[in-house]
Amino acid sequence: MQYLGIDWGTRRANWCVLDEGGELREGAIPADQNGLSRLALTLGSDMPVYGCIEMMSGAVWVRDQLAIVGWDIRLADARKVKAIAPLACKTDRVDARVLADLARRDLVPEVWVPTVEERANRERLRRRGHLVRLRTSAINRTFGLLTQWGLRRNLTALRKPDAIDELAANGVPAVWLQSIVTLLGVIDDLDAQLAPLEQELRPHARKDPRVALLMTIPGVAELLGLTLASEIGDVARFATASKLVGYSGLTPTIKQSGTSSRTGRISKAGPATLRWAAVEAAQQAWRPNNPWNRLYTDTKRRHGKANPAKAAVARKVLIATWHVLARNEPFKPSCAAA
Repeated sequence: MQYLGIDWGTRRANWCVLDEGGELREGAIPADQNGLSRLALTLGSDMPVYGCIEMMSGAVWVRDQLAIVGWDIRLADARKVKAIAPLACKTDRVDARVLADLARRDLVPEVWVPTVEERANRERLRRRGHLVRLRTSAINRTFGLLTQWGLRRNLTALRKPDAIDELAANGVPAVWLQSIVTLLGVIDDLDAQLAPLEQELRPHARKDPRVALLMTIPGVAELLGLTLASEIGDVARFATASKLVGYSGLTPTIKQSGTSSRTGRISKAGPATLRWAAVEAAQQAWRPNNPWNRLYTDTKRRHGKANPAKAAVARKVLIATWHVLARNEPFKPSCAAA
């Protein structure tokens, strides 16, 4: 048996192979199809290969390509690899050696990988999320330009035929007007991209029974429910609701020394899209009829700003999400208090 570790980069990949006795061979290849072919020829087919690669962009493709030649390649959780093997000297070559050694010792901390269909849905949803963020950024910049001249207009008002003339009459100079026109064009283009994408996603949401359950959670609509379901995958991966919250990266960091303990910002260690979806669902917590309204208002009052309050509610949203999916039951007020 040959034990392989691959440190995959954007242009180059370092590899290391250990045999049963721990004898080492290593090298570097281009991070592309030709590089993988060269690696397959270098190692040959005389002995089976078992190895691992850290989960990152392109890692699933590498695993699937090497499976064609019969190699068993596992995807390792990068954070857990660093926890198992912390290094004073960290280079790509050393990383490859560590991965090969983990494979030899059968200590690979494997990461869950969704199916191709699930990954396709994730990509559609992440594309939508990216477009939505671009649209929000353009809208916020438009409003920011108007405030420089003491004006406030919503998007509906700015889209009226005489809106730009009205702004000019209120003293907005031509340079600022041109910026606003450009931004309105960007928003229209993004709307044109979003409309067919959302039409494509809605049938996927309607046929997914998890989405119907998630939509019973306050603040979760159809596409947001699909985003949560897609990012979480099989909820059985998480033994408890706190495990799901920790996976999302919404848990605050804690620094302890002796008897002192200080809570910091959220870790942001998990999937950004899952975190974004939970925070989006928390946006409605300011409403008095929201079950987490008291948590939101108390946290906002204590910190003096809204973001910590939204993060606190987002954690509650994920706790409710876990209970809804794990129990296969609609949301109940008891989930809000969990």
